Amino acid sequence: MAEIGFYHLTRTGLTQALPQLLGRTVAAGQRAVVVCGTEDGVKALDKALWQAPEPDWLPHGTPADGDPDLQPVWLSTDDAAPNGARFLFLVDGGAAARIADFDRVFDLFDGNRDHEVAAARLRWSAAKAAGHTLAYWQQGPKGWERKA
Repeated sequence: MAEIGFYHLTRTGLTQALPQLLGRTVAAGQRAVVVCGTEDGVKALDKALWQAPEPDWLPHGTPADGDPDLQPVWLSTDDAAPNGARFLFLVDGGAAARIADFDRVFDLFDGNRDHEVAAARLRWSAAKAAGHTLAYWQQGPKGWERKA
């Protein structure tokens, strides 16, 4: 079973929060797959990660780039882990069928969009019923605060 953290974005958008989480992942010697809901989402996130100020360099690639085994962070619309990742990030409507194949899952959702909050609640219920270990994190004034 995976350890799934639900990350409720309330103070910043995805393009500000995700690079920091991915930076910590890479610094810890882990690899990640980031699953977006659309190809356009992958392209937009690819551009945003190259322009992110913190960390100042975040190595990553997409299926358009090739060579996933060279990439510590892989952006895709598919939850396969061609880079050997053990961490999975679900963003922008991205979904995963292989959650149990990962050690940790980060489910990021925008708290300013009611439909994203409602969808996250459904994913929480399904993950709980499947027996995964769950945590709920919300952005606070000083960073991520664990709420459950």
